[in-house]
Amino acid sequence: MKDGLKTSIFNVLEEEKYKKVIIVVGLLGILLIFLSNFFKKEKVIETRVDNSQVTVEQYTEQLEKNLKGIVSSIKGAGDCRVLVTVENGKEIVYATQAKKNVEATEDKTNGETTRKQKSDDSETKYITMKDADGAEKALAITEIQPTVKGVVIVCEGGDNPEVQQKVTNAVTTALNITSKRVCVTKLS
Repeated sequence: MKDGLKTSIFNVLEEEKYKKVIIVVGLLGILLIFLSNFFKKEKVIETRVDNSQVTVEQYTEQLEKNLKGIVSSIKGAGDCRVLVTVENGKEIVYATQAKKNVEATEDKTNGETTRKQKSDDSETKYITMKDADGAEKALAITEIQPTVKGVVIVCEGGDNPEVQQKVTNAVTTALNITSKRVCVTKLS
């Protein structure tokens, strides 16, 4: 069976018209490969927004938006307005290297200590790294978000004590703050 298949394939390849067809198909394949290089789509390079570039205003706006979504989904709260205030801005903590040198000396006369002296010398340097442009920048370890000072929520169900309690619980849990920092009142 195999010998019969081989001979039939060789017989087809020996015919002149089939040779021309195979050559034309091969040339078309090479041409398509060549043309595909011209029509390549440009690669889309994704760039991520560095979270350290978020301003305090953007941070509070995002908190307000998230809280509004949570509060408005509480049964009885209805439509609401949210205001978040923060105590301070964002703080970035940088990596440091500290050197501390403590030196103590004692003067003794006739076996008794007459004078003690202690010197404390310390030096702190920021650890820097070179970025892609070759500029040196301090190595950031962590970013501390602003501390929430207070939250005011004005909602349609704000006069109902049960709704007030549910809203206060949701906000205090979400932001890890005390209930003293949350005010819930009725929307007029």
